[in-house]
Amino acid sequence: MATTASAATKTIAGVRIATSVFFLLFGEYKLAGPGFAHGGFQGYLQSYITSSAVSFYRPILSGLILPHAVFFGYGVGVIEIFVGICLLVGFWVRPACVVGIFFLLNLTLAAWWEPGHGVPLWRYFGARLDTLPLLLLLIVFFAADAGKVWGLDGRR
Repeated sequence: MATTASAATKTIAGVRIATSVFFLLFGEYKLAGPGFAHGGFQGYLQSYITSSAVSFYRPILSGLILPHAVFFGYGVGVIEIFVGICLLVGFWVRPACVVGIFFLLNLTLAAWWEPGHGVPLWRYFGARLDTLPLLLLLIVFFAADAGKVWGLDGRR
């Protein structure tokens, strides 16, 4: 039985490390050049506000985020890099998962209606395949305390 638990924790650690690559790549392109924070992010925000955000979330996007879009644009990259580094080295994995979960929930709320209103339910989930699987992985990493195997959290 101990062998199965060990194999499972090693598998979760391997998936944690592989998942870190996504966050590092997403964050790197947002921080490496000014394109995302100085224009790209504003374009996404405008689309979210006008068509895809859930109704209660639109005022937050238009009243709080959009007026400070450059700051939040860079903030998105910093969050993604932070989560990616923490997952990669296995340090502060649980706090990073909480940050990542809230971040991905925000993206999900902002883009939920992207397929349109009144379409079959599966299309909403299908359109969020860029956020929901990562969200579920972060929940698993949090629950499994995934930084303890092949990570610095296990050495503390």
